[in-house]
Amino acid sequence: MQIVEIRPLQDLIEVDLRRVMAGYSSSRKYQVSKNETPAKIIFRLELVTLPEPHTRNFGEDLTADDLVRYREFLTEGFCYGAYAGDELAGVAIAEVRTWNLTLWIWELHVAASWQRQGIGLKLVDTLARDAQAAGLRTLQVETQNTNVPAIEFYRRAGFEMEGIDLSYYTNYDVSDYEVAIFMKRKLPMLHV
Repeated sequence: MQIVEIRPLQDLIEVDLRRVMAGYSSSRKYQVSKNETPAKIIFRLELVTLPEPHTRNFGEDLTADDLVRYREFLTEGFCYGAYAGDELAGVAIAEVRTWNLTLWIWELHVAASWQRQGIGLKLVDTLARDAQAAGLRTLQVETQNTNVPAIEFYRRAGFEMEGIDLSYYTNYDVSDYEVAIFMKRKLPMLHV
């Protein structure tokens, strides 16, 4: 097995980033519902089996504006690549949000051929270590209710589901299939 090294990203090469952002396929999703009365509001997420797998390729969604924005984040020091020699095997692109001491993870991906080898966990642990050292209190990520593999991964990496947004993508997210799920990993505070 080839050794994979986590190191700061110096640049983002579009073709490598698109390859690593392979996406996912899931045969399950968290069905989201909301019941609202004057006395009570209940949000419910129930894991259900899909009639056909839901597939998404994030590399296809990557825009020129995304690349410009992500390259700006490189200077903050919280963007990492997982490298096997010179090959990019995984990537973590994050932005500091000083107003609430959060490290917002925009992209966290491991190339399909490198998955299930602990690379994603190493990237998250590197982000957590450096965020904690910088006095940040949480790592935060957004994923989709259809991306059950990501939700399961983030749970293994110490994240908890902390919120949903019923209209994050469109005004019809609940009926159109994908609902935004927000997850956080709280960090021990070094600076009080």
